[in-house]
Amino acid sequence: MKLKVNGKNHELDVEAEMPLLWALRDELDIKGPKFGCGIAQCGACTVLLNGEAVRSCSYPVSAAANQSVTTIEGLAKGDKLHALQQAWIDHQVPQCGYCQGGQILTAAALLKKKPRPTDQDIDAAMGNICRCGTYARMRDAIHAAVKSGAAQ
Repeated sequence: MKLKVNGKNHELDVEAEMPLLWALRDELDIKGPKFGCGIAQCGACTVLLNGEAVRSCSYPVSAAANQSVTTIEGLAKGDKLHALQQAWIDHQVPQCGYCQGGQILTAAALLKKKPRPTDQDIDAAMGNICRCGTYARMRDAIHAAVKSGAAQ
């Protein structure tokens, strides 16, 4: 099956029902998406599929065939971090960091839909679980990224 990940085309020989997470991590050696719960609840495995946030631990790789998958590794443009990645650093959002790739991609999907989100929009969209509880810093970082042009 053909898979486009972070702008590169790949051909995989895997079972159609294999979760996209395992195709990314085990077959393509892309380690940004993390395994957390395995039931699409925590969001550590979040990737963008055609710009939409999906939980890759429960998403069959066959459903992603011939579509565009973006992981945290593919969000930056070359050496230039995406505005959300830079805002995450500037606002010292991560503590342990395990969930942060999924958090940033969820925020990117939000900004695609709502370029100028309110606090309520952010709170509603950011459903990924962060055991460190840095939600207030995430909200601040999202607003900072908007001001720096992330939504443009």
